[in-house]
Amino acid sequence: MVRFYDPSTTEDQARVEALLRGAGIEYFLGEMTATHGPAEILLAEEDLPHAEEVLARAGRPVYH
Repeated sequence: MVRFYDPSTTEDQARVEALLRGAGIEYFLGEMTATHGPAEILLAEEDLPHAEEVLARAGRPVYH
C-alpha cells in the first residue's frame, strides 16, 4: 500500500473515492486525522499510475 491522496475535507475525500470507485480502482482508507475528519487514501502501488491519471482527468492534482 502506498499513500495516494490526503484530502483536506471529508467532501474532498468523498469526491476522490467516487472517482476511484468509478474507475474500478481498489483503495483503502488510512487513519483519520481527526475524530470525524478525512482519512488519507491508500492503494496498491501498481494502481498508482492509473489512479493519478483518473484524478488528473478530473482536474484534481495529486500530491503524495
